Amino acid sequence: MPTVTFIQQDGSAREVHAISGQTLMHIATDAGLDGIEGVCGGCLACATCHLYIHPDWQARVSAESEQEQEEIDMLDMAFDVSDASRLGCQIEMSEALGGLVVALPGVKVEWL
Repeated sequence: MPTVTFIQQDGSAREVHAISGQTLMHIATDAGLDGIEGVCGGCLACATCHLYIHPDWQARVSAESEQEQEEIDMLDMAFDVSDASRLGCQIEMSEALGGLVVALPGVKVEWL
């Protein structure tokens, strides 16, 4: 079972077991993590699942889940967007992404 490490707003890391095919948004909300709301339920109609992909993982995430123009447009609604920004509803977990590291909005890490 793959895992995702979420860097939380207080800087702590929380490793969560994931099911392949489940989106990062659902993984985060099912785990009760603060900072990911997923208001639209993953319909690409809001930006409340905005998160940051660790630089070591950006190429692999892009290869598994290419960013489409709709996602880019929706990120215009998010705060503190960076080159590492993605919407969690658009990234499906897979074995290839096992060990993925992402940061939640509002976190202060050196790689953002």
